[in-house]
Amino acid sequence: MASRFLAELRASQVEAACGPSSVAVLPVGAIEQHGPHLPLATDALVAEAVSKEVVATHGEDLDLWLLPTISYGRSVEHTWAAGTLSLSTATFAATLDDLGRSVAAAGIRRLALVNGHGGNVSEIQTALRDLRLAYGLLTFGINVFLPEEHDPAWAASENGLGIHGGAAETSLMLHLRPDLVDLGSAERRIPAQMADNVHARFGGSVSFGWLANDFGADGYLGDPTLASAEAGARGFKSLVGTLGDQLAEVARFDFPDSARTR
Repeated sequence: MASRFLAELRASQVEAACGPSSVAVLPVGAIEQHGPHLPLATDALVAEAVSKEVVATHGEDLDLWLLPTISYGRSVEHTWAAGTLSLSTATFAATLDDLGRSVAAAGIRRLALVNGHGGNVSEIQTALRDLRLAYGLLTFGINVFLPEEHDPAWAASENGLGIHGGAAETSLMLHLRPDLVDLGSAERRIPAQMADNVHARFGGSVSFGWLANDFGADGYLGDPTLASAEAGARGFKSLVGTLGDQLAEVARFDFPDSARTR
């Protein structure tokens, strides 16, 4: 069977092709502002592109099935900006629950949520356990974020603060959809008041509530002026390679038969 995109199959084909060894791969993104230089769909586009590439390459040997992307996520930190389309926590949770139930009803046992938006992380973590309890699925959350240390120039200049619309995301979009990028409007945006913090910072041991426009009216953080299509191509290849390795472990993951009696 040529297609590994579940939505392209007929119902009878799903029944014949999908089973307990199958892995449903569900890209999850967001539609939210990414500064004046990147499109609203950045997170969804990256999650979908990486997932598609891995399913196209490893779908047959790992029994992967790509589901249509959930383009909307929980983006409350960006709702001040025109164009941001955010789900509430309850709606996002209900959407994942509905889709998890449907995946289980199709006879598929493993569900991997491939996430491209930081604001979805905590909700996805909660959903993994809820779906496990409700439907007996083996559930997995995988984030497709390009590490800050991927390029030494980014690490040195952004100091770990290029988390939204910075060099990494901009480079990926220059590789994937350069027609949607306006580098001429990009500037360096590193919050000086946080740059020297060890704990109260992104990725530090002290978390804090924030809105994207707490760091400036443009709502992005990082230095997109360092971005390039070449770096984006390298970054995309890295994400694809990592996701392929991750899904290979997902495909063989299981719990001991004697671990529970339910």
